[in-house]
Amino acid sequence: MKEITYTITDPNGIHARPAGVLVKTLKGYNSSVTISKDEKSVDMKKLLALMGMGIKQGDTVTVKVEGDDEETCAAEIEKALKENF
Repeated sequence: MKEITYTITDPNGIHARPAGVLVKTLKGYNSSVTISKDEKSVDMKKLLALMGMGIKQGDTVTVKVEGDDEETCAAEIEKALKENF
């Protein structure tokens, strides 16, 4: 299992357009991917669930990636977070 901790820097937090790009990126991977903030955790491959987290600028999130392609999947997630959030 790979774990990524990231603090959101985008003034709008995780909102529709970049969240859609992130979800689209994950569709090519077999690994299960969850994102957590505080005590809440959701499947990161589901756009509405991801947006429903209400993640705002300054929030710290934890992404957990588990599966046979977790190395490459985690690298893509980290890249997408840095570029979009």
